[in-house]
Amino acid sequence: MRAQTYLAYDYPLLGAFWTLLLFFLWIMWFILLFRIITDIFRDDGLSGWGKAGWLVFCVLLPFLGVFVYVIARGRNMGRRETAQARAQQEEFNAYIRKTAAGGRSSVDELARLSEIRDRGAITDEEFRKAKEMVLAGHAPAGHAGDTDTRAAAG
Repeated sequence: MRAQTYLAYDYPLLGAFWTLLLFFLWIMWFILLFRIITDIFRDDGLSGWGKAGWLVFCVLLPFLGVFVYVIARGRNMGRRETAQARAQQEEFNAYIRKTAAGGRSSVDELARLSEIRDRGAITDEEFRKAKEMVLAGHAPAGHAGDTDTRAAAG
């Protein structure tokens, strides 16, 4: 009589687990490969030939190329990603500040200044200075209104 031996793979549940594990590892491998390719192009300190060399190395010999890249340059990958995220956040914050700063364009500000000058609330010299500030983009949204209230009060 021969005894039957059962392998762990003979059980359907363990076979499904093994398949899911391999699928997960395969997906993680591609995520790592694409992050490395993105990092190669993101690095400004790397020359064009260096980028081409790393890219060829990671594409032609993906396992070896990725492991060597992570060992050689992996420490700074996080720093470059953090720097890019900070730069994007600063650009977004600047856009929000610019958009929320009163919503007036320089044309609106100049028209408002012209109306104030026509009423006689400011002099031509004050108008010229305020116009230069608006055109230079340095005038806050309420600057012309401050001039208007000061001139009306005085």
